[in-house]
Amino acid sequence: MPAPPTDIAGYRTAYEGGMRPADLLAAAHAAIQACPDPGVFLDVTPLPGLLAEAASLPPFDPERFPLWGVPFAVKDNIDVSGRPTTAACPAFAYLPGTDAPAVARLRAAGAIPVAKTNLDQFATGLVGVRTPHPVPRNTAAPDRVPGGSSSGSAVAVALGLVPFALGTDTAGSGRVPAALNGLVGLKPSPGVVSVRGVVPACRSLDCISAFARDVAGAWTVFDAMRGYDPEDPYARAAAPDDPSPIARLGIPDTATLIFDEAEARHAWDAALPTLQGAAPAVSPVSVADFLAIARMLYESALVAERDASFGGFVRANPAATHPVVREITLGADRFTATDAIRAMHQLAILRRRTEVVWEQVEAIVLPSVPQFPTLAALEADPIGPNARLGTYTNFVNLLGLAAIAVPGPLRPDGLPAGVTFIGPFGSDARLARLAARFMGEAA
Repeated sequence: MPAPPTDIAGYRTAYEGGMRPADLLAAAHAAIQACPDPGVFLDVTPLPGLLAEAASLPPFDPERFPLWGVPFAVKDNIDVSGRPTTAACPAFAYLPGTDAPAVARLRAAGAIPVAKTNLDQFATGLVGVRTPHPVPRNTAAPDRVPGGSSSGSAVAVALGLVPFALGTDTAGSGRVPAALNGLVGLKPSPGVVSVRGVVPACRSLDCISAFARDVAGAWTVFDAMRGYDPEDPYARAAAPDDPSPIARLGIPDTATLIFDEAEARHAWDAALPTLQGAAPAVSPVSVADFLAIARMLYESALVAERDASFGGFVRANPAATHPVVREITLGADRFTATDAIRAMHQLAILRRRTEVVWEQVEAIVLPSVPQFPTLAALEADPIGPNARLGTYTNFVNLLGLAAIAVPGPLRPDGLPAGVTFIGPFGSDARLARLAARFMGEAA
């Protein structure tokens, strides 16, 4: 049996060379079944179903079907027709009769979903350990967190079991696991990819994200699944992709940067020489207001949106929910409706103050994470390290921004670290090209 490719380009090359989808799908299925980590997958589609889908593919045409015959994994809070959706809560499980629109668009591009992946329950977390199932093991350091909430999806790609996987990203769940597993995590402009068919975490903020090994692969996935969905109340139509390169890049001044580990700072410092040459003009910017917004997501009454999304289930089924997820969700009870309005007002004030940055630069770049927590640290403090992981990610969807996380230089201890390029709504294409240049993918 052939070894399955580990990236999208590898599948295309294999098919151009005459390989059959049935053979590569069988190889991928066998690799998934043999995965030594029991925490990655929550459901695997039986091989006969995959082979039937492969047999129904149209003739090979990579221009019309850029993901022809490519298997992918789906975070288990996103609907795949005929496969259970659980959000890592077995008592919540249901069997959807239709694909989420994003999954349907990927199928239309030729891709074939092969498995559902583990996550922080109800997509509430950035650590990847808040699950009733075994915790996915970080591919670089098994004693460290895998990153969440899209932990299983990131680990599946990092292990080479699938060339891409879907996650969701509300507070950073498509970027933090990418950083901690040495991957690319593309988080679209909010509303550009439909979130219908996604179990909501914060309905007004949720995005579907893509994990891949390179920017080109992540972009191919995003390009296939984007499209305005009039049935998604938070959908937004984006303007055509801007072909111009980003000329003005902002790098945070040292006064507003936060690192919890010297190794994380060292990795950022090592990335700076490349970042300084990533755009024609690179200038320091203050990100203090962005970081203040990040703290609001969980520390203010804005956390009540999670309660609004699935709090009713948590209250009715307390024993079925993870204790930390339950604590966070029901913690919204301490806020009043007045508190929520005040938080919205404060967010508007801070949002206006961040607008000056976009007058100065066209994109900013930040460390993806300020630390890389150990599993032991999460045992000792289930809340604190998780909150710290959102330092540079929580604000992005609150401000309606686009982002792409990519690997950067390794930390001195050999662990992965990353940087994230962030830009205004609709800047997805420009950010991807900038990220590709940083990674040396661009010609």
